[in-house]
Amino acid sequence: MPALTSPYVLPILMLVASNVFMTFAWYGHLHYTNKPLWAAVIASWGIAFFEYWLAVPANRIGFEVYNAAELKTIQEVITFVVFSVFSVFYLGQAITVNHAIGFALICAGAFFVFRG
Repeated sequence: MPALTSPYVLPILMLVASNVFMTFAWYGHLHYTNKPLWAAVIASWGIAFFEYWLAVPANRIGFEVYNAAELKTIQEVITFVVFSVFSVFYLGQAITVNHAIGFALICAGAFFVFRG
């Protein structure tokens, strides 16, 4: 288990978990559009609270070995992957060819950020 607690790996795992929370906070209410907006906002705030308890420590730990641009790039790639899975399986929306091309371009950008 030491590899999972490494400052190279642990922040990535924590950012994945935080992105799951944040994706539900931002988009989960779209599955329940019959509920009042104020209820969606309050529920989203409650979910986001847990997201922050993961994202802030992940960035603090990750900053030991990654620079800020690398951490942000990791975050964005994770966000797109988590949102894509969420969109397909929770919202029932397909990923199109244009989405795949956009993701490939994001990955190309990530390559250049880490190329150093």
